[in-house]
Formats: sequence, structure tokens, C-alpha cells
Amino acid sequence: MLARELISLHDSPREVPAFSKRYPGLSAEAGYEAARALHQHRLGRGWRPVGRKIGFTNRTLWPRYGVYEPMWGMVYDRTLIRADGNRARVSLEGLVNPRLEPEVCFGLRAAPDAKNLVDCIAWMAHSIEIVQCHHPDWKLAIADCTANNGLHGRLIVGDALPLPADAKVSLPALEVALYRDDQLIDRGVGANVLGSPLAALAHLVELLAKQPAAPPLAPGEIVTTGVITDAHPVGPGQHWSTRLSGIALAGLSIEFM
Repeated sequence: MLARELISLHDSPREVPAFSKRYPGLSAEAGYEAARALHQHRLGRGWRPVGRKIGFTNRTLWPRYGVYEPMWGMVYDRTLIRADGNRARVSLEGLVNPRLEPEVCFGLRAAPDAKNLVDCIAWMAHSIEIVQCHHPDWKLAIADCTANNGLHGRLIVGDALPLPADAKVSLPALEVALYRDDQLIDRGVGANVLGSPLAALAHLVELLAKQPAAPPLAPGEIVTTGVITDAHPVGPGQHWSTRLSGIALAGLSIEFM
């Protein structure tokens, strides 16, 4: 029943009471199972998976949302947007309660494992994920997140650069400033993301290894590692931008439609 509801929600976007309130005992694992049905439905409609998103890696946000562990979802060719010159115009059509998340993403040259993580990364980029929540006021549990494809809506990816030699130091230390128009809205550091975006990627590798039904990471995938600041509501007609320091990545400038 939950799988059918998920497909319906994405075909006809709307708010509904939280799944976890209406499906007693719904676990994170059962949520992933429902998400696989949504994934198969999308594959049948011609969607192509291009990577993963990791969510709730920023532990400073766990008490606010009541979610105390990271989770993941699929990124698709239809949800991926390449920011030409680090600028993009992005439609929010079909998304429910969208929020904006500044992140760091990696492009994989090989399937990673804990022993050769850095060697498996072909490039890094600044990214902004647009997440969504089909439940009022963003009141949810971990099972609501895993069921709904990790709350993924869009992924905007900036210009790619090689991973720096000091990535283990520079990625935790990077700083992001988030602006709406010219107003500073939030700041964050790379260490907010499980200690480092690299640590978030390692966590995803370990998490997928515990899920036999989940496809392991593969060469060519893009992995975005979780919000560095807080997640902020975004709407059509708004302009948002980021400025990064402490690492050689340019900020992104996005107009929303």
C-alpha cells in the first residue's frame, strides 16, 4: 500500500499525513523497500539513475527534525541539473515544501570502499540539493525519509575540480555562506557533515553494504554528501547564492521558477 501511495504522490504532488503515523511499526528498512518500488516505477518510465544523495549527515539538525541517522536516495537524469558557469535556473514544479541545501558532491571513477575512498573519486564539486517533504510542517521520522527516496527533489551541480591533495584537511574546514538575494541567511562548515564530506561518503558505502537489495556505488555515479548549513524553504521567483572559502570551489547562483 505504501509503495502505491508513493507513486501516486509523485505523479500527483500533494501533502499527506506522515507515513509513519499511518503505517504502524514502519521501519527505515521497510521504507527503503517502498522506495525500491518507486524506483522501479521510474525506471519503467524511462528515468535513468545517475547517482545518490545522502541525507541527515548534519548532526546539528537531528534534534530539530527528530531524525537521528543518515539515509540515502537515488538521483536521476531528470532531477540532475548542471550549473553552466556555476549559474542555473531551476524549476520547482512538482515539488512539495521544497528546501535548499548547500553541499559538496563527488564524481566516482571507481566503486569505492573504505580502504581506497580518495583514489576512487574522480572530481569534486559544489552542489545544492533541493529536498522536499510531502508531510505538513516537515514533521517526519526516519522511515518517512527512506520511503520517499531520501526526500530528493533536484540536484544542481557546479563546476567540477580535481580533489585536492589536502582534501582530508580542506574539506572539513571549508566554509559556506548562503544568501537569498544579498541577505546572508546561514553559514556552515564541512565538518558539520559527519566530520567531513569524505566521512559521509564512507558512511554511505558502509550503509549500502548492509542493504543486499540496494545497488552498490558504481563508477560514474555522482554522490552528494549532505547539507552543510541548515535546509531553508525556497520558492519560485527567489534568487539564492553561495560563497565558499577554504577550498578552491566557486559558489553557485540559482534563480528559481
